[in-house]
Amino acid sequence: MTPSESAKAYAKSVVAGKTPANEYIRLACQRFIDDLKRKGADWPYKYDAAKADRAVRFMEKMPHTKGKWAAQKRLLVLEPWQHFIECNLFGWVQKRNGHRRFRRSYEEIPRKNGKSLRLAARGLYLFCADGEAGAEIYSGATSEKQAYEVFRPAWQMVQKLAPLRARFGIEQAGNPKNPGPMFVMEDMSKFEPMIGKPGDGSSPHAALVDEYHEHDDDHMVDAMETGMGAREQPLLSIITTAGTNLSGPCYEMRADVIRILRGEVKDETIFGAIYGIDEGDRWDDPASLVKANPNYGVSVFSEFLLQQLEQAKRSASKQSAFRTKHLNDWVGAKLAWMNMLAWQRQKRAFEVSDFAGCPCWIGVDLASKLDVAAVVMLFEKAGSYYAIPRFYVPERAVEHNERYQLFVLDELIVATPGDMTDYAFIEEDLKELSAQGIDVRDIAFDPAQAAYLMTRLEQEGLPVVEMAQSVRNLSEPMKEVEALILARKLWHDGNAAMTWMMGNVVARVDAKEHIYPRKEKQESKIDGALALIMAMGRALQVQEPGQIQQGFVVMD
Repeated sequence: MTPSESAKAYAKSVVAGKTPANEYIRLACQRFIDDLKRKGADWPYKYDAAKADRAVRFMEKMPHTKGKWAAQKRLLVLEPWQHFIECNLFGWVQKRNGHRRFRRSYEEIPRKNGKSLRLAARGLYLFCADGEAGAEIYSGATSEKQAYEVFRPAWQMVQKLAPLRARFGIEQAGNPKNPGPMFVMEDMSKFEPMIGKPGDGSSPHAALVDEYHEHDDDHMVDAMETGMGAREQPLLSIITTAGTNLSGPCYEMRADVIRILRGEVKDETIFGAIYGIDEGDRWDDPASLVKANPNYGVSVFSEFLLQQLEQAKRSASKQSAFRTKHLNDWVGAKLAWMNMLAWQRQKRAFEVSDFAGCPCWIGVDLASKLDVAAVVMLFEKAGSYYAIPRFYVPERAVEHNERYQLFVLDELIVATPGDMTDYAFIEEDLKELSAQGIDVRDIAFDPAQAAYLMTRLEQEGLPVVEMAQSVRNLSEPMKEVEALILARKLWHDGNAAMTWMMGNVVARVDAKEHIYPRKEKQESKIDGALALIMAMGRALQVQEPGQIQQGFVVMD
């Protein structure tokens, strides 16, 4: 069976339900089958089996570089699901000129499924056998170690194959321990690692971006794509596992690919294959492992995965890592509190003016005057809750934080002048909100942070409430926020800064099953989540008539 025949058989098996796969792989396979049937002048592509098979056969001549298969001097043998991916990338071409259809590939695959080795072989084909004069191939990642996860095996493959070096005139710098760039001397094509933030000036024929979920921004991908303008058939290959940052560029790209696969958006130049489990699948069911791991029993062994599963069942600290790396189940923090897929599902477009006459509770988390301050308005309407956040950060903090810079540009946070957050901005916003006729029931502050601001607002007649950020005050509203999200009764306006903060929250659980919001590291801000929990705490609180007018309400 040729690679193209294997790819078609795999797609048909998945669509027929004979091969376990999630929704996104079923959609990718159906797209392939449907495209093979498309004809006519309005369909500018065709499938060239000869080109697909040539690329795959090249890759399958590459040797293994570590483990028992390397010791046995065995060559790569791609599985049918890998034939499916590579044949899509190299088989689909434009009718008018034969150039590749797909310019970007997004592949989300759990660990130990052979993704780095296959990406190395793909990179070598693009480097020396794709017919591109002066090709530039970059293996990119956020760290040197990760960049070499793909580049080192590619370098070692070339070192092991003297006929390959002779056939294409390849020269290698460095050594197996510290591999350097590789060159095709006839036309000076090159293949080298790329770390961090590349500058302008490169002209990539292909870029291989590994573990994209670790990228905080799009700098590397943007630099590579903008540099591809002079190439006739460039390919940006992005391969990653799931991650924890649901406000980062990887999750955003994933969402775009899902929309393409579902037919909600049309883009014939992007290929996507997202392996994982479906919503509703039990993470602790061994059948989920088979569905999520296409190389189950081949490069990722059942004994290993089942052992990892048993450890995850016993240890909450290992559960999130297991779900992320072996099931491609995105979570927002390594010990995450919130189901971030459910949170993303609850995004809806609305604004303050939509809630005239509705009760509103406000949580305010001021934390430090040197960093983010958060105000979250929580409205109740027709039995559901709606959260609208506002964030403030001093200009000095913005200068040294790229994430804050992007949030400011997108008008998701307000930069206040100077080195410290100017609470006057928050005071004016709260007074303006009250002046708009919004039915503000309570404005909850932690008194340790905001005594002066609380006093000023109380003097203006606003219903200020002291609410210490203690386990006693936050546990029940924290549980309520989670329950309402899962029940689809709490909605938010999609503010990306708020989503980032919700994903950073770690739930500390004590012996009495009280929970408390924490963060794993200093830079993982959770101010918006705290403000939402405080607002929910007030929404749950039954108040005595006239209580607010008598002064501050105190919660221990």
